[in-house]
Amino acid sequence: MTTNDTGGSGTAAETASAPASAAAPARRRSPRTTDFGYQRVPWEQKKARVRGVFDSVAPRYDLMNDVMSAGLHRLWKRFTVERTGLKPGQTALDVAAGSGDLALGLARRVGASGRVLVTDINASMLRQGRDRLLDAGIAGNVAFVQADAEALPFASRRFHCVTIGFGLRNVTDKAAALGEMYRVLKPGGRLLVLEFSKPLLGPLEPLYDLYSFQVLPRLGRLLASDEDSYRYLAESIRRHPDQDTLLRTMEKQGFERCRYYNLSAGIVALHVGFRL
Repeated sequence: MTTNDTGGSGTAAETASAPASAAAPARRRSPRTTDFGYQRVPWEQKKARVRGVFDSVAPRYDLMNDVMSAGLHRLWKRFTVERTGLKPGQTALDVAAGSGDLALGLARRVGASGRVLVTDINASMLRQGRDRLLDAGIAGNVAFVQADAEALPFASRRFHCVTIGFGLRNVTDKAAALGEMYRVLKPGGRLLVLEFSKPLLGPLEPLYDLYSFQVLPRLGRLLASDEDSYRYLAESIRRHPDQDTLLRTMEKQGFERCRYYNLSAGIVALHVGFRL
């Protein structure tokens, strides 16, 4: 594991008098686009496309996580929960919660006197998370809200801690989402972003690429009957900002004392930032 620390947007009269034939042709603005894996798609279409991916993978999401990471995702999430700083009675928010692994850990840390809000933009994934926590006997201190990370429906300065695990790379406007997470944090609260990142594998990187683009889609086909969604997931990892770029984006949204931890040689990174 390694860590990285930083310190701490002709005049109107001339136009009116000009002959119509002399007027400059209006420029047609190109539609705004964003990445969807290695594709470029219209900005407003990405959310629907991501929703389709997770509607497809939801039933086998936990199984695929275990197979894809050889179980390491559980250690990465445990490491994250241990760095939340949460205490009994406090409030936490898990954004893009998926099947609820982080939310479960947060709920246990805040205890019966605390409160955890669990959100996901995808209804199928939110149901998976709700069922997971109910099966674990966690219910009284947890509430589930279908919500977009870019427009969180919560009051400002509400939460002691906000987490997002393996969800930020699927958000269309990452800076907007980070800004929303900053807004809902109490002063002194912290954000933890657990996400795939730029691995530091050296000569082993071709093997990582082989696994990502050849093995992973085939596992998706065999175990979840969905090769395309897992190819997208592999591509989305490559399109996600690297460790230092994401750290700077967090700082631009107001977070301070930002740092990151490289996990599993940087295959995954945990970014931490505070609202002070």
